[in-house]
Amino acid sequence: MKARHDQRMGILFAMPWILGFCIFLAFPLISSLYYSFTNFSILRSPHWIGTSNYQELMRDDVFHTSLKNTLTYAAASVPLATIFAILLAMLLNTKTKGMAFYRTIFYIPSLVPMVALGVLWLWIFNGHYGLLNEGLTKAGLPGPPWLTDPAWSKWTLVIISIWGTGNAMVIYLAGLQDVPQSLYEAAEIDGANAWGKTRHVTIPMISPVMLFNVIMGIIGSMQTFALPYVMFPGGAPARSTYFFSMYLYDTAFSYQRMGYASAMGWIMFGITLVLTLAALKLSAKHVHYEGG
Repeated sequence: MKARHDQRMGILFAMPWILGFCIFLAFPLISSLYYSFTNFSILRSPHWIGTSNYQELMRDDVFHTSLKNTLTYAAASVPLATIFAILLAMLLNTKTKGMAFYRTIFYIPSLVPMVALGVLWLWIFNGHYGLLNEGLTKAGLPGPPWLTDPAWSKWTLVIISIWGTGNAMVIYLAGLQDVPQSLYEAAEIDGANAWGKTRHVTIPMISPVMLFNVIMGIIGSMQTFALPYVMFPGGAPARSTYFFSMYLYDTAFSYQRMGYASAMGWIMFGITLVLTLAALKLSAKHVHYEGG
């Protein structure tokens, strides 16, 4: 009797979370899967059309362009942001006076709202009177048209993604502080220099943290929306910054094609899942867990 009472009480206390999960996650998830096989525009009842949405997506040139832009951005931003965040965390892990202040300064950019951040970067990357090109001109270097040239537009967003690595930096910093000092001392006894200690001690010890941040970076880069939407309306120039999430948003809320957008959402889920599983598979032999 007491066990059943405890079970009922446990379920009762968990009920708010269970209801929230069912209402706000499970139901929308199942509904979107159903709508992906229908012609649904909100104004009309959904009409079952089978796999027509998915077949149309395979022939949709805009879909392929947005997917290519997204994958290119992810392939460039995730590795560069990972390297930058690790180097920054290693610098901030040193014993220097005022280190708490420096850590705060480097973390603050990740707290800036995305819309405000987009407006700020528009001023900085403006090809005619932006701060970046002004500095390059004074240094004797020609400033490229960051916002209007398709060859530079995606790299503008990649640079911004590197700049906003505060969250990943904090996680790497926590991982670095858990590395036993005895391992560094043993490496020094064996004659390892700074690079040797980094390669054979630091990187293996924080490899689980690296894997986590890389996977989160892949998921985040596949869903990037706010910055390109603010900085490059309509994916300008020449749809070079028209990402998958932007096309999904336009399809659902501008064109009122909810069924088609649901199919896009599930394709995005499938691609993200495949990339995540690939990262887990490729890293299996390189990630070292404590006690493993």
